[in-house]
Amino acid sequence: MDKDTKERLGEIREALKKYGFDKLLGQTAKSKIKPGDDGEELHALLLDDELPIRLRLMLQELGTTFIKLGQLLSTRPDVVGERIANELANLQDDNPAISYEQVKAIVERELNGKIEDLFEDFSQEHLATASIGQVHEAKLATGERVAVKIQKEGITDKIDLDIRIIKYIANRADKWNAELRKINLPGIMEEFDRSIHKEIDYNNEFMNMQRIELNFEDNPYIHIPATYAKYCTSKVLTMEFIEGTKLNDVYASTSDEFDKKLLAKNVLDSYLQQLFIDGFFHGDPHPGNILILEDNVVCYLDLGMMGFFDEKFKRDLSEVMLLFVDQDVDGLINQLMYMDILDYDIDTTTLRRDMNDLFGRYFGVQLNRFDGVLEALLSLMQEYGVILPNEVVTMARGLSMIEAVAHNLDPEIDVFASIKPIAARIAKEKVDPRKFLKGKKSNAILYGHMIQAMPRLLTRTIHKIENEELQFKFEVDITDKVSIIALVSALIIGSSVVSFGPRVFDMPVISLIGYIIAIILSLIGIKKFVLK
Repeated sequence: MDKDTKERLGEIREALKKYGFDKLLGQTAKSKIKPGDDGEELHALLLDDELPIRLRLMLQELGTTFIKLGQLLSTRPDVVGERIANELANLQDDNPAISYEQVKAIVERELNGKIEDLFEDFSQEHLATASIGQVHEAKLATGERVAVKIQKEGITDKIDLDIRIIKYIANRADKWNAELRKINLPGIMEEFDRSIHKEIDYNNEFMNMQRIELNFEDNPYIHIPATYAKYCTSKVLTMEFIEGTKLNDVYASTSDEFDKKLLAKNVLDSYLQQLFIDGFFHGDPHPGNILILEDNVVCYLDLGMMGFFDEKFKRDLSEVMLLFVDQDVDGLINQLMYMDILDYDIDTTTLRRDMNDLFGRYFGVQLNRFDGVLEALLSLMQEYGVILPNEVVTMARGLSMIEAVAHNLDPEIDVFASIKPIAARIAKEKVDPRKFLKGKKSNAILYGHMIQAMPRLLTRTIHKIENEELQFKFEVDITDKVSIIALVSALIIGSSVVSFGPRVFDMPVISLIGYIIAIILSLIGIKKFVLK
C-alpha cells in the first residue's frame, strides 16, 4: 500500500470513528470467532434517529467522492431507506473556487492554444463552482456567448484513490457484516464507479447533449443548449450560454408572461417522450436543472447524468406503468417476475396483499398524480429484499420530480391521463409482429438469407428422411397417426391465417415456414405409416 493510500485510508477511518460508523465494520474475523455485542450495537446504530444526519455530515467532510456517493445513495431509497435517502438529498456539492490562473492553464492545455486566441473574451469571475468543476462565461471569436465548464486539476486522481478505498471497505463490510450484506455494497460501489467516471468525463456530457438535442429537434417548446465541439474535451465543456427564468420564479409569477398550463404539459410530455419513446432520459430533472425561456420554451440543463433503456426494457416498462395505473396487482407481479426483478420463489400471497393495501391507500380516492405512491412501492420492494435495477429507480425518481414540477405549474394536470396512452402505444408495439419485423436492417438481411436457403434446406431434409438419417423428437407420440395429422392440420391452418410480415411469392415468410414444416411432417407420416 503506497503512502497516499495509507494517509487517505487513515483519514477515512478517523471520520468513520468520529461519526460512529466504525461499528459497521466491527464484525471482523475475530468477532466472528469470538462473538461479542457487535450485533446489538450495530442494531442500535441503524435505529438511531441521528444516523442520517451524521452520515451526511461525514460524507460532506470526506469531500468530493463521498459527496457524490451520498448523492447516488439519495436516489436509492430502495437500498438505504427513505430516512437516509431524504437526508442525503441535502448534500451540498460545493468547494472553494480555483483561481483564474489555474482555469487559464487548464483551458490552454486542453484546447491547445492561448486563451486570448481561443476566446474573444473570458470572464475571470466564475459563475458557479462545485467539487469537480466550475463554470465561467466567455465569448467566442465568432461572437457566440458561451458557458465554459472546467474540471479542477487532479480531481480524477483523487476520485480514483477514494474509489479504491471505498471498494476495499465495501468488500470488507460485505464479508463480515450480515446486515450490510443484504444490500450488496460491492455491487453498489461498482455502479458508483461507473457513474462518477461518466460524470468526470465531459465528453460523455457533450455526447448526451448532442443526442437529446437531436431527439427534440422538431419540438419548438423544448430547448437543449448547443455545444461547440472545437472547444470541448474530457475536461472542458463549452456550451451555449442560457438566460432564462427559474422555475420557482415562474411558480410565483402572476403575470401573463408564462402560460403555466402549457408549460406543465410540455414539461410532462417531454419527459414521457424521454422515458417511453427515446429510452434516453434526464437522470436528475429537479427544478434547478430546468429553465423557462421566452415563448414558454422549456430548457433542460446539466445533462451529465442520463438514464438509458434498451428497446425491450422500454416496452416492458410501459407494460409495468399500464398495470400500475390500472392497479392490476396480479399482472404487475407477473410482469416484474418476467423482467427478472422479482424472484419466482417470492411469497406472492403476502406481496399481493401488501400491494393491494398500498393501492388501496393511494387510490382510495380519485387521483390524477402519483404523489408518493412510487416511493411507497420502492419501499415495499425494499422490505421484500428486492434490489431494483438502477435505471428503474432513476426513472421513478425523475418521474416524481417532473410530476411535482408539472403539478406546481398546473394543479389540475392529470399525470395518469398523459402516461396511459403513450405507455399503451409502446406496450402494444411489443406484440405487433410488424414492428418487430421492420425494426432492424439485420432482420431484413436474416429473412433474405432464410428465403434463399429454403429450397436447399427442403431438398436436404427430404433426402435425409429418405435415407433414414433424420430423427425427430416430439412431446406428443409421433407413432400415433392422429398426432401427426393434428400437428400438420394445425400448422396448415395457422399458416393460412397469417397476413403480416415480409413476403415471398406474395406469401408471408412465416406462412411459408409453417407450410414447409407441415410438408416435412407429412413426409415423415407417409414414410412411417403408408410406405412401411
